[in-house]
Amino acid sequence: MNNNITRSHIWSSILCLAFAAFIFNTTEFIPVGLLPDIAKSFSMDNAHAGLLLTIYAWSVSLLSLPLTVLTSKMERKKLLILLFCLFIGSHILAGIAWNFYSLVIARIGIACAHAVFWAITTPLAVRLAPNGKKAKAMGFIVIGVSMATILGIPIGTMIGHLVGWRMTFLCIGFFAFCIMIFLMNLLPKLSSTNTISMKNIPHVLKRPILLNIYGLTAIIIAGHFTAYTYITPFMTNIGGFDQQVVVGLLLVVGFSGMIGSVIFAKYANKNPTAILFIPVLTLAISLLSLYISTFSLYTAIIQCFIWGLSITIIGMVMQSKVIDVAPDATDIATSVYSGIYNIGIGSGAFIGSKVLILLSTGDIGFVGAIFIIIALLLFAFHSSKLWNNKTEILK
Repeated sequence: MNNNITRSHIWSSILCLAFAAFIFNTTEFIPVGLLPDIAKSFSMDNAHAGLLLTIYAWSVSLLSLPLTVLTSKMERKKLLILLFCLFIGSHILAGIAWNFYSLVIARIGIACAHAVFWAITTPLAVRLAPNGKKAKAMGFIVIGVSMATILGIPIGTMIGHLVGWRMTFLCIGFFAFCIMIFLMNLLPKLSSTNTISMKNIPHVLKRPILLNIYGLTAIIIAGHFTAYTYITPFMTNIGGFDQQVVVGLLLVVGFSGMIGSVIFAKYANKNPTAILFIPVLTLAISLLSLYISTFSLYTAIIQCFIWGLSITIIGMVMQSKVIDVAPDATDIATSVYSGIYNIGIGSGAFIGSKVLILLSTGDIGFVGAIFIIIALLLFAFHSSKLWNNKTEILK
């Protein structure tokens, strides 16, 4: 396939996939920045509006594996275009949502596209890459994901503040349409090479190390999103910062994530235990001391920087570990990982909403930190031994 198209054509296709990753990751977390606006438009409180993230994430977690299996035989370009059509149509529905329930339906439609998109995008980029350039192709996708946090979410939030949150969803849909047109013209036809069998799933999921990774991921991500989902109302109501400052703080989180990816690349192989333990520890400290971030703009910037740095490294460690321990069943393992990750997102958003209702906005950091501390203790006294046991890894 690579001999029939030019290298520039190949890299243009991979770049389009990176932009697609950017737009999919942007839309997943855009409600974080727009939560007060969405709540106000439907006369709801932030706690109930935050369930948008819970419903979205749980939909992805439930649909990732079954939809990936269902579409595993489809030609990849055709499948990707169909996913974009669903994605765009769902954003149009979100842009004209007449009540909260219609917005929820739109988000479920986006979640269906999301569930399959992340199962096929990285493998597509790797297949397209010239020999010896597969890591570079994967790097493009990672950059697209990171740029969503750095630019997509803050810019989308800014648009929502200026002209309404509905326009943010419509803009995302329009951008997705442009990407789809480029993909239709640039992406070659690619047959499916890895047909997933349901019979293989129980065997893969019996591996202790993989189950341990999934468990740690669910706990950490739940704790993270217990606080992060409601960071906008926290910073505005508790910190007293205006919405423009909160957009800037979201930029800090994204920028620190880029630095976190560099740190991971440099130290992951040198000390595989410390590269997870230290970020989990700093994440726990960040959430425990979240209230300190309200003292001044400087403390808020430092807090968000450490927070973004920690969660990015944790995510990259977990993803790379899944691939390392399941080289014979990467599609299955990563699909389940995506589902587990989204269970964590949905659970965190749900728990955070209960904190807002039963306690107060100022307590989201403390409650979120409880989960991170549990994960820290689990890793320190059990997981680290399992991770370093090569016999267990190969089971």
